[in-house]
Amino acid sequence: MTERITVSAVERDAPPAMPSWAQDATTYAQAGVDTAEGARAVDAIKGAVHETYRDEVIGDIGGFGGLFSIAAAKNMADPILVSGTDGVGTKLKVAQLAGKHDTVGIDLVAMCANDILATGAEPLFFLDYVAVGKLKAEAVAEVVSGIAEGCKQAGCALIGGEMAEHPGVMEADDYDLSGFCVGVVDRPEMLDPKRVQAGDVLIGLASSGLHSNGYSLARKVCVEDKTHYELRLEREELGGKSVEEALLEPTRIYVKQVLSVLKAHPKAVRALAHITGGGISENLDRALPATVDAEVTLGTWEVPPIASFVCRAAKLDETEALKTFNMGLGMVLIVDPAKADAVEEALRAAGEKTYRVGRIVEGEGKVVYANDGALFAEADGQSDEE
Repeated sequence: MTERITVSAVERDAPPAMPSWAQDATTYAQAGVDTAEGARAVDAIKGAVHETYRDEVIGDIGGFGGLFSIAAAKNMADPILVSGTDGVGTKLKVAQLAGKHDTVGIDLVAMCANDILATGAEPLFFLDYVAVGKLKAEAVAEVVSGIAEGCKQAGCALIGGEMAEHPGVMEADDYDLSGFCVGVVDRPEMLDPKRVQAGDVLIGLASSGLHSNGYSLARKVCVEDKTHYELRLEREELGGKSVEEALLEPTRIYVKQVLSVLKAHPKAVRALAHITGGGISENLDRALPATVDAEVTLGTWEVPPIASFVCRAAKLDETEALKTFNMGLGMVLIVDPAKADAVEEALRAAGEKTYRVGRIVEGEGKVVYANDGALFAEADGQSDEE
């Protein structure tokens, strides 16, 4: 015979008895993780995120995965997904020192979107990862507003991400960023270093400054041991900007401009290089086959004031400068010489400042330089006059 057990309403509605080991519990919030503030942060970023949405976005943020339709790819002969991931690096330390967090998100998107553009791919969607020492909804919203702005500039949707609070691992005001971008390109339209040949023209696109590379050196020679007054002082040699402002100039995003040219002038661009860490010397060669060299003529483009400023402070020679910073070229296109004028005109019409910076010659897949000594000539001349 089964015994029937009845429970009174009072017993049924009472909270379960607390075990002895839980009576002096340490909560998640006491450990430094505030889930309520995390929810506030998500609410604070929704508006900025929604502004990046494309028609292909399905659902909303807050799910376990971001959803994006690729139905349009069925019209391609052979759609290839292209992905890229990157961070902002120690440029974040300058942002934290300045208390300015609304531009580094642009840098984050730029480093990923410009990379996949090097294949000719259109960026489709982006995901971010924000790690903080102490979560503050308003501060995170400021960072994510920059990421959203970068996505709008690149034409991609911000469909998800992660905010992680790391008490005991990071200082309360410290944070780090990383991102992941996915794009698509039709295989017949892909840019391919194998197509590069001797006689092709190098067209450089102007950078907005250092972009997001070389900041460990820039901080060491321009920021460390400097007072806030020195960092915020307007300087004639920086075009009236302060060191802080010049170092925080966001990375240019070239996606829409370059894609418009690729569409208007098919096959005119053979390959392109995004000039990031390692400078011109260690990025342009990635767009070359092993049978040719890229001969870059120094003195054919403008070096940004901040690049000259940092190089002088670090006492870098040309060789070191060219493999540390972009030195004013954020991207270099390798172009069919018969179509170079049309490509350059289209880029300028799209708002880009362009330079003819060299040519492709027979070689071994290396970057070589002509006109040695001319890299800093203009800046040195200005310095002498001052």
